[in-house]
Amino acid sequence: MIILKSAEELDKMRKAGRITAGTIGRVLEAVVPGATTADLDAVAEEYIAEQGAVPSFKGYRGASKAPFPATICASLNDEIVHGIPSKDRRLEEGDLLSLDFGAIWQGFHSDSAVTVFVGMAPSAEAERLVKTTEAALDAAIAEVLPGGKLSDIGHAIETVATREGFGIVREYGGHGIGRSLHEDPFIQNWGKPDRGPEMRPGLVIAVEPMLNLGEDETAITPDGWTVVTADGSLSAHFEHTVAVTRGGHEVLTARD
Repeated sequence: MIILKSAEELDKMRKAGRITAGTIGRVLEAVVPGATTADLDAVAEEYIAEQGAVPSFKGYRGASKAPFPATICASLNDEIVHGIPSKDRRLEEGDLLSLDFGAIWQGFHSDSAVTVFVGMAPSAEAERLVKTTEAALDAAIAEVLPGGKLSDIGHAIETVATREGFGIVREYGGHGIGRSLHEDPFIQNWGKPDRGPEMRPGLVIAVEPMLNLGEDETAITPDGWTVVTADGSLSAHFEHTVAVTRGGHEVLTARD
């Protein structure tokens, strides 16, 4: 069931979005060679607590999985999403790092992700992957409009990815968000336009393209959470929480 948010609920989600955006800014300052992904997780947990909020991910229980043990997801290189921060994962120059963040403010979630390089990009292809994935997010957000159809979002992502020849992660995608981190509807990152439910003011969704330098296929590592590319290729992930408004849309996790 798709749940539309009231004006009061949207205000709470704006606050949650600002906290998540602030967390991203604080953590990115700590992304340097030699830091561990656990170091980044600690920075995020401290910042969210300072804001009087609660992490969305810590303790989250997926289907048939143990609760997620950390505040953020930190996924390196061929890891697509849901990487578990660890004291044993030390950042190296040229690593591709995807970071996923969520915060709860007065019962409402926000969700946002970025992909960055640790130091310099290792190759022009890797840099093109990151720029294309962010461009796919921008194209998708542009389709979040009252009266539009949900499939317009995935079609925009697929159009950008296909033009550049990148694989599209198909098992995972965007989603509704509100009192729960994952609500209806599921939003796939590909498809034909003008299909599915109509977007209406009050709908809040997380839009999150995930593109691979290689093929589409994915696998899950033995930890039960971390999703990797089946062919070992690099992957990038960007995400924003976006509300449909009467005049268009509002990006609740926008960063200055």
